[in-house]
Formats: sequence, structure tokens, C-alpha cells
Amino acid sequence: MRDVITRIGETVIQHGHHNDRIYVMKLSARDMPNIVHRLYDLAVKNSYSKILVKAPSFAKDAFLKAGYAVEAYVPGFFHGCIDGYFMAKYIDGTRAVERKKSIVEGVLSAARLITGKSRGPSLKDGFTFHVAGPEDAKELAGLYGRVFSTYPFPINDADYILKTMKNNIRYFCVRANGRIVGASSAEMDRGSGNVEMTDFATSERYQGYGISAYLLHRMEESMAMEGMKLAYTIARATSYPINRIFSRAGYSYGGRLTNNTNICGAYESMNVWFKHINKCHST
Repeated sequence: MRDVITRIGETVIQHGHHNDRIYVMKLSARDMPNIVHRLYDLAVKNSYSKILVKAPSFAKDAFLKAGYAVEAYVPGFFHGCIDGYFMAKYIDGTRAVERKKSIVEGVLSAARLITGKSRGPSLKDGFTFHVAGPEDAKELAGLYGRVFSTYPFPINDADYILKTMKNNIRYFCVRANGRIVGASSAEMDRGSGNVEMTDFATSERYQGYGISAYLLHRMEESMAMEGMKLAYTIARATSYPINRIFSRAGYSYGGRLTNNTNICGAYESMNVWFKHINKCHST
């Protein structure tokens, strides 16, 4: 069963047993401080093992006092000026234990060796890039369904892709021989001035052609023109290729979310990377 996106007061959350967690996607200041207790009550009621909160700096202390820990820190996450914290509380302590510590630390160390060494990626002959439209939704869903056996959001559903296209998500594609062979998405939070670079997928046959790196480059250009201040990603901590791509593109490492996301049938730890793509204009 898919996790659902709903509201507690004015705060937007995702929760369910697929990821066995509550994820506070957009915290409203108007719901503080009572939201802290309401989240815990919801987690206990549904026997969830983790709560993850994207918290602005004003909310940090309230969550710390409630037993949360900072798993990742992103300076200027909100509006390019207000710091953000990914804060976690584990209802089940076993979920807080990193089972692949040597692997995730090795991947991170290797990725950070190539920080900011991108030369400006380009597509090889025979590949074309375009921003996806409604006519691409079915083919996008098919690609995502082939690449990911499970995923935290239903991107293998064409109706979901169509719905999100109309709201805050822009999809990007690379084609070869007339077919979509690579894709990604940019999930914009216009109210906070940040954008999540996510949903990177490449057909197995076309891996190694630099498609994801090129997509990220074009996404950054597009999102900067949209006025987004900060771009970030939440990447699988065990995947060297995706961490390398963001490190090479000049993103900074913000921290690791332990056993956070159900991808391909198992809970995976996720690395947070961020990059300022427009200057902050304080008032």
C-alpha cells in the first residue's frame, strides 16, 4: 500500500507502512509546538519506526528537546538564507543502526575526492534532451517501473506523473532511437525557494553514457531561471555513481539519513547534497 500525503494543521506530511515512517515535507510555523507531539502520537498509533522532519532553524530546538537528532544540515535551505535541518526520531531503535557502515562511508569518501571537477557534461551523438510533457507520462512511468521495483513515491504510475506535472514537479528526458532512456525530475518548493533534484533513472543498456550528469546540468539551468535559490538531492548512500555525479557538479555533503527510504524492497540510507544556484536577497 502506498504512503499517503496529507496535512496535520497546515503542515504537509507523508506517512505509511511502505516506508514505515512519517516524513514532514513542509513544516508550518503556525503548527508549532503542538505538531511535535501530534507527530509522535501518529507514529505510535500506526507503529511507525521513524519520524523525519525537514525543519527550519526556528523549529530546531523544539525537536531536539523531544528527542530528535540532526541527521543532515543544509545552510540556506529556505529562501537561500534560512538554515534547514533534517531531524530524525526513531521509535524503534534498531532502525537507527547503519547496517552498511563501511560501504556508505567508502562511497562518500570516494565521491568527495572529485568535488567540483565537472567539465560541463554533454550528450553523445544519437541522444536528445527535452523537458517532458503530458504526452510522455506513460513512457516515463514505464521507465521508472523497469528501473525501480519499489520507490517512495508512485512514479511508475502515469496518472501520478500527470498530476504532479500540473503542480510543482518538472520532468526531464533523454531519448535514444525515439525512446526515453533517461529521466529525472525537479520538485520545486516555490514558497521556500528550494528544489529537490530527484527521480534519476537510466535504462540498463544506456548506463555509462553520462545521461544523469547531463540531466542534472540542464535541470540546474532550468531551476535557476525559475528563481530557485537552492538545489538539493537525497541520494542512495550505497550508490557511488549518483553520489559522484552530485559531488562532481559542485554539491556539498549535508549528512546522511539512516535507513530512511524503501527503494527496491529494502530500507536504504540516503545522503543529502546541496548547492546554492541563486543568491539570497535578504530584506
